[in-house]
Amino acid sequence: MGIGDDAVEIRAQGWRTLAAMHGLIETSLERALQAEHQLSVVEYTVLDALSRQDGWHMRMRQLARAAALSGSATTRLVTRLEERGLLTRILCADDRRGIYTELTPAGSELLARARPTHDRVLADALAEAERTPELAPLVDALHRLPAGR
Repeated sequence: MGIGDDAVEIRAQGWRTLAAMHGLIETSLERALQAEHQLSVVEYTVLDALSRQDGWHMRMRQLARAAALSGSATTRLVTRLEERGLLTRILCADDRRGIYTELTPAGSELLARARPTHDRVLADALAEAERTPELAPLVDALHRLPAGR
């Protein structure tokens, strides 16, 4: 195995470690959000992204990027959340093809109830990851990231 092969293996190991931490966190969040608020992680992510728009709305493709979903998966998700009364779609006045998505008061209320659960479970999952030698450096790196939006 040459130096180039070593670099590839190091990157692959880093990716596997990152994926393991992501899986640990996402599984914990999914269980808690479903059990306590009937929300999936991706539904929470969408509501959270919309809440950070300071009274504005997002185009569907922006929402797809925020949730890391395809356009069609985003449409299906938005439809489900709209049927639950958590968000609404608005046609763009100057571009009839454009569709915006906006949080409803019910969506804001559910998010406000779910956010403490999300934050608690995330903190717990990170604490658990920190006790795992392979994951501890990633948790340390997260703690050193600059705060901000």
